[in-house]
Amino acid sequence: MNNILLSTLIFLPIIAAALVLLLPNAYKDSFKWISLLVSVINILNIFTLYNTFDRKLTSFQFVEQYEWIRLGLGNLGILSIDYILGVDGINMAMVLLSGIVFLVGSIASFTIEHRPKAYHSLFLLLSGTVIGCFVALDFFLFFIFFEFMLLPMYFLIGIWGGERREYSAIKFFIYTFVGSVFILIVMIGLAMSVNDTFFSQELGTVVHTFDFRFLADFKNYIPGSLLSPDSTQQIFGISARMFAFILLLIGFGIKLPVVPLHTWLPDAHVEAPTPVSVILAGILLKIGAYGFIRIAYGFFPDMALECTYIVAGAGVLSIIYGAFNALAQEDLKKMIAYSSVSHMGFVLLGLSSITAEGVNGAIYQMFGHGILSAMLFLIAGVIYDRTHNRLIDNFRGLASKMPLYTVAVTIAFFGGLGLPSLPGFIGEFFTLMGGFQSTILPDWVPMLAMLGLVLSAGYFLWTLQKMFFGKFWVNRNHEQHMKDLDLREIIMLYGLAVLAIIFGVFPGLLFELSDASVKVFLQKF
Repeated sequence: MNNILLSTLIFLPIIAAALVLLLPNAYKDSFKWISLLVSVINILNIFTLYNTFDRKLTSFQFVEQYEWIRLGLGNLGILSIDYILGVDGINMAMVLLSGIVFLVGSIASFTIEHRPKAYHSLFLLLSGTVIGCFVALDFFLFFIFFEFMLLPMYFLIGIWGGERREYSAIKFFIYTFVGSVFILIVMIGLAMSVNDTFFSQELGTVVHTFDFRFLADFKNYIPGSLLSPDSTQQIFGISARMFAFILLLIGFGIKLPVVPLHTWLPDAHVEAPTPVSVILAGILLKIGAYGFIRIAYGFFPDMALECTYIVAGAGVLSIIYGAFNALAQEDLKKMIAYSSVSHMGFVLLGLSSITAEGVNGAIYQMFGHGILSAMLFLIAGVIYDRTHNRLIDNFRGLASKMPLYTVAVTIAFFGGLGLPSLPGFIGEFFTLMGGFQSTILPDWVPMLAMLGLVLSAGYFLWTLQKMFFGKFWVNRNHEQHMKDLDLREIIMLYGLAVLAIIFGVFPGLLFELSDASVKVFLQKF
């Protein structure tokens, strides 16, 4: 089973999506249970992966590799594309997060009644393609999963979203598709600059490859090629490698998202249904951060060092700008959306520090934010399901009427503002520590980023005080709907709360996964 475990994580949801489409509408009540069953099987397989993962190895594990495409390029040689999957310490945490978030998303999707067949088939397709992005070790294969991921998300927002769903879905698609074009340009340039030596000797000609393991090793670059380390070629007055690195920064920066490339995110979150917001914030944003680590920094470490101030500056700008915008919001869901922009900025700060603490902290921040943001958007969904209203000013004293809900909100809010023993604190602490220990970043950069911690305490505590304490008051039309959490909501919110506390108290559960791979990653610098 271990030989095909990663493929199972990808194709089981895709096959299930096809099954849902083939079933007649008379079985519409079974669609949500199929989606839940697939998510449960996937999370069990991921726990098997987690338990058998060797924390001491720095190479990729559970590797699956099959020959896929061999294309003759005339005098240029042969283009080799393989089906390659594998995990190391950097992407193992993201696979674990994917399983958790999609399981929660499938439970949250039980309330979807409009066109359930289409919804659950798209949801399952999204699950398979997202996991495929994280485990693909061939750039071409990664790009296919990255592109296919856009389609189900576009329809999930555009069909099941709010009043401005068409606008938000189109904006999401255009932004992300433009980023994909930039990534595609770099992918082609990299493939034509790298030589698979083993197959070259066997076939007697140059073999260009998309294999991540070759692209990350300078020894495999063809001397003098477009993107080789010794290349003297220029594009628009800058070196070809620098130009490629900037394209990757923009492409993955849109997905992260980085200010000022973030404007699609608040619209998408506000209009998306609750389960889709959970998936979007909990895991889809992490694909952009993963692309920064694995591809931009992994293949262009020399350019990453030259652009340290740009990346760190973008991270600090995102932290502060996102926090100020969150502080100004009246809509609960939009406030949470801008808080995501702010907290994902810490990932860039940790990565730009080029330290073990900073990069490990960035990976932990991605995981911790995934858990907490899933909780936060579920919290917004609970209020909206009952009242079809998300304005903070329309609620007072909810603690007296909804104590279970209030406890879950308190855990999520304090996790978001960085309370010790919760994952928000661990991720931000280590990214800031990496910034202070960095030999290439001045101390004022992480000091400026700490302003985001103060602002996050402001908007979370302000919202908590305003909505949950004092004398109970809501709009008279909504008073009878303000009931506490039902069993399904308790399972989702308290399940995530337990995970947040476990990983907050025992951060080694994640650090032991990433540490060995991060040390090898940093040797490039």
